Amino acid sequence: MNSRREALKTIILGSAAVGIGSIDSAFAAIKPSVLPSKGKINHSVCRWTFGNVPLEELALACSEMGITAIDLLRPPEWRVVSKYGLECSMGTDKFAVIEHGFNDPQNHGKLQKDYKHLIDEASNHGVKKVICFSGNRRGLSDKLGIENCAAGLTPLLQHAAKRDVTLAMELLNSKVDHPDYQCDHTEWGVALAEKMGSSNFKLLYDIYHMQIMEGDIISTIRKYHPYINHYHTAGVPGRHEINDSQELNYLAIMRAIAGTGFDGFVAQEFIPTYENRFEALREAIRICDI
Repeated sequence: MNSRREALKTIILGSAAVGIGSIDSAFAAIKPSVLPSKGKINHSVCRWTFGNVPLEELALACSEMGITAIDLLRPPEWRVVSKYGLECSMGTDKFAVIEHGFNDPQNHGKLQKDYKHLIDEASNHGVKKVICFSGNRRGLSDKLGIENCAAGLTPLLQHAAKRDVTLAMELLNSKVDHPDYQCDHTEWGVALAEKMGSSNFKLLYDIYHMQIMEGDIISTIRKYHPYINHYHTAGVPGRHEINDSQELNYLAIMRAIAGTGFDGFVAQEFIPTYENRFEALREAIRICDI
């Protein structure tokens, strides 16, 4: 359940089996209430955490909750959500694998080819950000990992700048969910961003992951916000709802994010446990809407 990769496989297999008629009938019983946004936070939700919900059903629910985007969609899905007035807030594709990223020079040729195509697709469809990963360490020092990532990313960032697309490298924990992942501390990601020196390379700051790895969330956001262009949420521990059953104060965190002048997206990435999963999402939006 905690595996993004397994969830994406479920989405791909399940989407082919569900017809529009059954989507409409299934959603008719839910009828989510409209939540007016207070305007300081741009709300999104990660697709994979609602992997067994048909995308059109999720998009319709989002459009009635004040959520304006869905995260981690592949190119064929971008047009689907646009029918509901939503955008893709972070693009991806099946070749983007957490464990095999830019810190391994053997991956550079294929990643550069695949990402160039994804950047072009994103630019053509108005998708402003695509996700990327460092990959696992496999014995690499932090310094060499940064050097390798920079070598692999530099040609892509030149192309991304021409197409007005930003690559966002996700900060993930290597303690619980992604053993051996290299971009597992904010300072490592910032060091890479400084080496790149490009506004087309930023960090995806995952609050859940960084609470596990280093804590001090609000101070870190305030200190390093110029390097961050996207946020993910989830409750710690467990990666479930962001209410008072877990240790993070998301209201205070959202105020800190807004206080930096951030105008990007905050995407919910918790795994719902409520019987009504949309009610869990609606609750998260209420908590984060400031």
